[in-house]
Amino acid sequence: VSTMNAKTSSAGEEEASGMRNETLGESGCLGEAKRRRVIRVAYVIAALDLTFLFMQMGVVPYLAKSLGLDSVGFGYLQTIFGVLQLVGGYIFGRFADQFGARAALILSCASGSIFFLLMSLSTNIPLLFLSRLPGVFMHGIPGAQKVITDMTTPSQRAGALGKLGFCFGVGIISGSVVGGVLSTIFNVYVPMYVGLVGSLINTLIAVVWIPSQTKPKSDHHVTEHSTSQSGSLFSIREILRLMKFPGVMEVFIVKVFAGLPIGLFMIMFSIISMDFFGLEAVESGYLMSYFGVLQMVVQGLVVGRLASRCSEMTLLRLSVFVFGGVGLGMALMRTVWHYCIIAVPLVFAFSMLATITDSILTKAVPSSDTGAMLGICASVQPLTRTVGPTIGGVLYKQFGVSSFGYLQLMVNFGLFVYLLKSKIPLEEMKS
Repeated sequence: VSTMNAKTSSAGEEEASGMRNETLGESGCLGEAKRRRVIRVAYVIAALDLTFLFMQMGVVPYLAKSLGLDSVGFGYLQTIFGVLQLVGGYIFGRFADQFGARAALILSCASGSIFFLLMSLSTNIPLLFLSRLPGVFMHGIPGAQKVITDMTTPSQRAGALGKLGFCFGVGIISGSVVGGVLSTIFNVYVPMYVGLVGSLINTLIAVVWIPSQTKPKSDHHVTEHSTSQSGSLFSIREILRLMKFPGVMEVFIVKVFAGLPIGLFMIMFSIISMDFFGLEAVESGYLMSYFGVLQMVVQGLVVGRLASRCSEMTLLRLSVFVFGGVGLGMALMRTVWHYCIIAVPLVFAFSMLATITDSILTKAVPSSDTGAMLGICASVQPLTRTVGPTIGGVLYKQFGVSSFGYLQLMVNFGLFVYLLKSKIPLEEMKS
């Protein structure tokens, strides 16, 4: 009898171990070394994608001006791109859930190739507007996040996602510098040719180095309510279903509203840097590079270590609290040097909030829905870019720069009190 009990216990332990390995899905079969290599490839793709994106962002205003587009028309151009990204974020996430992370990354990189090809052919304003259309599927960061989410355990996820911010810093610095140098030495179309070649290389990297299947296998014990009820790529019902999981709606609201005031400020930053700080174009570029360096340091060295030592709810409260302090500093700042000091806690709070909320939200939904959840999260910034110019313009014109700081302080103070008093149920959804 004791022998039979021992065998039963051993079989139970083996079954439990098998179930734990199954939660990693296909990635569990790849081996630890190969999983790390795939994650590093995702970082490389994200860094290159952001480099080319920031390269064109710095050149597009000059290209639009050379084609005769005025400031109002350029605003329409940016709004169209924001709306496309907003709508495409969730669709891209659903595509990643249904067809896998590699297919989603290939779609993003291929869309980038078409994007840069159309821009390189934009010899008139209609073609320039047409070149924005592929932006609906250009989501390199959510694609890399999907790979990382599928390749990491829940305890490793926050640190791995945090390192994507290092790629963001690399993209800001290298993209801005390379785009400016190429457009100065040659012409505004040369960065588009470089972006086209780079996007094609990114597509090749995704095909060769990302496994054909990184999506975790679903467990048969997941309830019908927890699984997708629709095969379509866009469904309001699916979005509402995800929001009903414990803690998802509460954390998502914090994610949207905590960063909204600073998002409005950053949208108006080009005007503020000229009118309020009195900076030239070159000095504004240096300031953006300074932000990139801060982003690399914070995401690469700070976020991951804190995530491994503190609970996610503690870090969420900390980021909201720091955001409130940043708002007070912004309300009192008068010079660009004040802003350089404020930028340190600003980048910390912004990076921590983005990383922790993405980690919490992907853990709160089934593994079959992590792509859709990441797509919804990726839609937050395009939403801000869409409504931001109007709201930010009114705030700046009527109340000045300090209004952004006071709004930041009030919103995040309210959110901090809410996080202290409320008991947000953070349940980790198993595969």
